[in-house]
Amino acid sequence: MNKTIRRASVFALLLVLALLVRATWVQFYDGKALAEDNDNRRNAIETYSRPLGNIIVAGNAITGSARTKGSDLAYRRTYTDGRLYAAVTGYASQAYAPTQLEGIYHDLLNGTDTRLKTVLDTVTGERAEPGDVITTIDPAVQKAAYRALGDNKGAAVALDPRTGRILAVVSTPSYDPSSLTDANTAGAAWKRLTADKEKPLTNRALRQPLPPGSTFKLVVAAAALEDGLYRNVDEHTDSPDPYTLPGTVRALPNENRSAPCRNASIRVALQYSCNNVFAHMAVQLGQDKVRAMAEKFGFDDDRQDVPVRAYASVYPSGMDKAQTALSGIGQFDVTATPLQMAMVSATIANDGKLVSPHMVSRTTDGGGDVVKNYDDAGAAGTEQVLGSATAEQLRSAMETVVKDGTGTNALIDGVTVGGKTGTAQHGENNSKTPYAWFTSYGRSDSSGKEVAVAVMVEQSDAARSEVSGNGLAAPVARVMMRAALK
Repeated sequence: MNKTIRRASVFALLLVLALLVRATWVQFYDGKALAEDNDNRRNAIETYSRPLGNIIVAGNAITGSARTKGSDLAYRRTYTDGRLYAAVTGYASQAYAPTQLEGIYHDLLNGTDTRLKTVLDTVTGERAEPGDVITTIDPAVQKAAYRALGDNKGAAVALDPRTGRILAVVSTPSYDPSSLTDANTAGAAWKRLTADKEKPLTNRALRQPLPPGSTFKLVVAAAALEDGLYRNVDEHTDSPDPYTLPGTVRALPNENRSAPCRNASIRVALQYSCNNVFAHMAVQLGQDKVRAMAEKFGFDDDRQDVPVRAYASVYPSGMDKAQTALSGIGQFDVTATPLQMAMVSATIANDGKLVSPHMVSRTTDGGGDVVKNYDDAGAAGTEQVLGSATAEQLRSAMETVVKDGTGTNALIDGVTVGGKTGTAQHGENNSKTPYAWFTSYGRSDSSGKEVAVAVMVEQSDAARSEVSGNGLAAPVARVMMRAALK
């Protein structure tokens, strides 16, 4: 063989080897990436080739699947009471990535989760029967919250303090997930929803931390009692009134100028929501001790999964003393979600123990067998945040708030209710409408059943002078607690 032919043969062999290597790479590496690409329509065709599994509330499916016409996507997702449950379900769309429970359990609901496969499915390569997601949501509590919030922009969360089961997650204004499920009509609905200044797609209950205002005073009170700064909620505090923010000439006012806030006890200070007491208390403790207590309750946790990941509630760092004082009344850069403030009340109600909150009880396969039990996981995640004596002291003070203080609109016959109101400043120099907060717990006097609730009203039609936690948020909490404790 002459040199030219030999070289041509070697070159041709190298080309063949290169093609084999490239084909192998595409098949076993790029192929997987292409198959999992969100823009690969074959994935959507496969996903919607048959009905999806369902999200279940109190034994009833609040989702479904409907046949499509004139499309290569055989089925589309449907929702029962979609606006009511949108903050729970999210949406499964032919055009957009799924969200909330639909997104987290996408593989289980479409049958591609490997835990669903039987031996026969593994042998044949067939997709398994889809599974279901069984939620902890109580429809009575969910409906009560949604109706009570009405046209207000806000959110509410209810949970069982003893089990961590989330009974309601509501965000208003809401939207109908069904408007986003059909690829032919989803585009117009998406543009309308994303352009809406009221932001209906935002889950305000879990994913919009805002200043919690005076509801945060419960955290400061807990820190003071646990630290031993004060022995009990009835001991007089060292609290000048007016209180001048350290390093400034600015006196911090109390909402009720005639309230007995000078050197008030923690009970009286919570009853009248005395800013001077808790601002000074935060400075006395120091920001590190307040932060340590806040983090025990769940603040600064950027991995709070319920199983939807909630945005972290924040207690800031690097503050001067004036800023620390403002943080003591839930202002400056302190932020919280309604979920977080419900966790605060739940911990106090449950003798200082915080059970991991969760809104999925279990997932099941196509035959109804349990794939994973989240109720067990919630119980296993219990943490002792406060001593039981501290929790008892705070419950007593919170009950005074509802009986004789700023939270009287939460009173319920036959139920022991403890709560804390909050009206958080909004905008520079409080130029915008304040946020109205209420966090509470209720315990049935007859059955002993308990519930913890947090409500935030971001915007309403009420006159600015009428915006308060007791006026706007406490009535919502009351109907939620009543529904939960029936």
